[in-house]
Formats: sequence, C-alpha cells, structure tokens
Amino acid sequence: MYNSFVSQFKTMGDVDVLWHDGVYHLFHLVLPNHDFIAHAVSKDGLNWKRIENALFIGDPGNWDDYMLWTMHVSPDPHERGWWRMFYTGLSLEDQGSLQRIGIARSRDLIHWEKFKDSSNAKSAGVPCDSNYVPLCSTWPHYEQKPAADHAWVSFRDPYFFQHEGEGYLAMAARVPDGPSIRRGCVGLAKETSPHCFELVEPLHHPGQYDDIEVPNILKFDGRYYLIGSIREDAKIRYWHSTSLEGPWGNYYDNVLLAGGNYAGRVSWDDRGPLLWNFYTPDAEVRNRKNLMPPPKRIVQLDDGRLAVRSIEAFDDIVESTFTHRELNPIASLYNQFESQVAFDDGTESYEVVSSGGFQGFLFSPVFKGFRLKTKLRLSGLGKCGLLFRIDPESSDGYHLSLDLIKGVAQLRAWGHRNEPDSEQAFKYQRLQAAYWRNTDDLEFDITLLCLNTYIEFAIDDNVLLSLSDETFPEGHLGVYVESAKVVLENPVVEILHTPEHPTDDLPMGSRDAPPVPRPNDPTSGQ
Repeated sequence: MYNSFVSQFKTMGDVDVLWHDGVYHLFHLVLPNHDFIAHAVSKDGLNWKRIENALFIGDPGNWDDYMLWTMHVSPDPHERGWWRMFYTGLSLEDQGSLQRIGIARSRDLIHWEKFKDSSNAKSAGVPCDSNYVPLCSTWPHYEQKPAADHAWVSFRDPYFFQHEGEGYLAMAARVPDGPSIRRGCVGLAKETSPHCFELVEPLHHPGQYDDIEVPNILKFDGRYYLIGSIREDAKIRYWHSTSLEGPWGNYYDNVLLAGGNYAGRVSWDDRGPLLWNFYTPDAEVRNRKNLMPPPKRIVQLDDGRLAVRSIEAFDDIVESTFTHRELNPIASLYNQFESQVAFDDGTESYEVVSSGGFQGFLFSPVFKGFRLKTKLRLSGLGKCGLLFRIDPESSDGYHLSLDLIKGVAQLRAWGHRNEPDSEQAFKYQRLQAAYWRNTDDLEFDITLLCLNTYIEFAIDDNVLLSLSDETFPEGHLGVYVESAKVVLENPVVEILHTPEHPTDDLPMGSRDAPPVPRPNDPTSGQ
C-alpha cells in the first residue's frame, strides 16, 4: 500500500499512473489542500519512492491559483518525445465554483511546465494558438452555472484517448437539464488541432448519478468499456458498447471494485491494462488516511464482462511455501463434539465438518504476510468462511463469510472492545462486501492475500475484496463451518516479503521518446 501522506491532516487523493521504460510513474492529489500534484516511482507497483512534486497551484490571479484536482498523463501525439498532463484547476476568484481543464508538458515526466493562459478572463474558451485558454463547461451540451442545490459546475477529471485517429478528452461533467442530482455524465471534447479542443455531446449520460467521476475508456476485441467512479456508493463501475457512440449497456453486476475503492484510473504496461485507485476506510470522510492498494490486472471474460485480477508482482515476493506438512496440526477453535477434521494423504485435502453450530479450524503457524491458495468445496446447505489473523484464546480476528450459494463475500473484524463496564463488549465491524455469479457445483479456487494492512480476496482468480485494515496485524489462519462440510483441497500458504522503499538507483525519468503504444491502448498518442 502506498501511503506517503497517510495522517489525520494530509492524505492522498485521485491517482494517475503511467508506465515508461520499466518504471511506473504515479501522480496523485494531496488532500485536503489540493495545492500540488505529487509524484512517486516504482519498478513493480508495490514499492514506491517519492520524488519531486510534478505541479503546483498557480500564482495569485491565475486560473488555477486555488486548487489542483485530477490529472491524466499521456504521450503528446503532436511531438514525439513529449508528454502532456491534462489537469483540473480551480481559481480563488470564483471560490472553486467553476472547474477548468489545463495542460502541462514535459520531456522527462519529471519537470513540467504549464501552458500559459492566453485569456485574461476566466471564462469558457477553446485553445487555438500556442498558448491555452482553460477549457470549461459551456452550453448547449453542459451546465454553465451551478444548479440551485450545487456548489459548483462539474467539469473535471480529464482523460485523453484516441479513436480512429482523432484525439478526445473525456471528463466528469453534467448535462444542463433534468433533475439536478441525476445530471452526471461523461463529457467529451474533440481535439480539432494541436492542443485545441471543442466540446461535443456527452459520451454517456445514464440519468442515475450526480456525477460520474474519473472516467476512462478501454477497448477489448472491438468492444468499448467506459469505467467511472460513483460518489454515492464509493464504488468503481463500468459500462460497455460496441461503438464509442453508444448506446452504453450494463451487465447485471457492473462493479469492478467493492466499496471504499475509488477514483479508478486505467493505465497500460507491457502486459496490458491495469486498474489503479485509492482506498478510503470511511466512505463518508474521504480526505483522511487514504492509501493506494496494489493495482489490479483488467481482463475480459468469455461473456464480455470485465474482471480484475491480482498483479503478477506478488509472485516475485514469495519467500517460502507451507504445505500440509508445515500447516499441521489443525486445531478446533472451540470444544464441540459435533465437529471434526480429517486429512486425506492421497488428495492432500482437509475435510472439516460441524453438524451443529459454528466451529473454526486453525492451522498451526502464526502468519503476518501470506497468500493462501486452495480449492474450497461445500457440501450441505450450511455456512462457511475463512478465518485469519485469529487469536485462538479470544477468537478475535478477521472473519470472511462466504455464502457460496448466493455468491456473497463479507469481511468483518470481530473482537473485544476492552472497555470496562461496557454494555457492548463485542466489537463487530463490517469492512467490505462483494458479490459474484454463483455456480451449481459449490466448488471454487480461492486466494486470500494479506500484506501489512492490505487484504485481497479472489475467487477463480477474480478479485472481489480489496481493502486496508490495521485492526489485527498477525494470527492464525483457517476455515470455519456451520451445519455443513467443507473440503480444502491441497491448501498452500506462501509467505510474502514485506515491501520496502526502493533503492536510490531507481531511474527517475528519461528524455527518450515514448514507446510505440499497443493498438488497444486508447491513451496512445501515436
């Protein structure tokens, strides 16, 4: 987890990541002041090093002298070897009620220079010369002044992409008509000449949301995907279409990452698209203690739906592997005669049964950073789940409920409040929930990963849960059943090396020309 600014007073916000010459470049906001865009670099997406900040708010009187909001970096399609950063700016003159989009350029991804504002007024405009008039929301396609019940005009989170040889900017915007809390859309501007954009009709207006934040465009095998974040439930969602013009459809479940994961941003490396975001433990207060979890690999499933999978870099930090020889003996959490555990040497599988109430079964070792891989099979109509970082004396720890019949995963932190004379000694904290499409055989490949405060859970390689929680740092790992039988087939626990800060020999940037992009990379400037 990247947490350079995690504190009660300052934290990270929206992110953008660009991969170049084997290095991931992370650009992110800093909340709550929004006064600069920070920059960090990494070779693997796990270990990060802060370097000099990329951009600062403008001098007094400039159009961006109040705050800087979400940005996007991509190759400049008009001059090889250069990069463009589109970013959101707010001015003190109008107290941030109008959001505008500006441009900065760089040859090395480190040193950035803003385009000069060629207008004296802070009004809508189209950049049509070597300087730049900041782009902002205008009629007839978008709101030009705040709705009566809104503090600002939404026009932010730019994302540059190319389609059929033309350049476009997508952004979080709002249509000018209709119920005010349902006007959120993905706005669109077309690049008519170098650095010159003209607003066109919205890319997508679902008629459901106040805003669609941090939009992204992705293309797989001729199908387009529009990814955005929804403030109402703090989730990352997506839509799909056979053409950029739409219509944009929904699958029965269009959530890419569960609640708490926000401001998803797509980037590309040499293996394909990645989804980055920041995680906030409190959806109501999103400017405290935010962190960036490891990215997820985006894949297209056979039926056209998208899924996210664990990044390959975790394979490189496996230090050792525990099989049943190191995991045994397995012990019951409670003394109940209705439960039992058996091990089959032939299949290297554990069979755990509880015909009555709740029973947990814990492997012998204590784990901190680990990755569990096993095939889990349920018999009966009872309940089951995983236990991890458990204290067997108190039973405090994480309980991951798996409703394999309905397809629901719910993670909870269970423990004691340790408050004298408390009427509620039991601490029960719901951390995250996610859903998947059920199958009839009730057999799944599962992966549970814990590294420092980061927790990730996947079924059949598809990541469902991704979050950070610091309640329990270590403990035993196991499974629980209630009125059912569960088989864990060939469980393996990999011990993970704790990420550290990268060394100083990490390359900071290059003046070499950007690489030739892949055909499916819509941010391509080539």
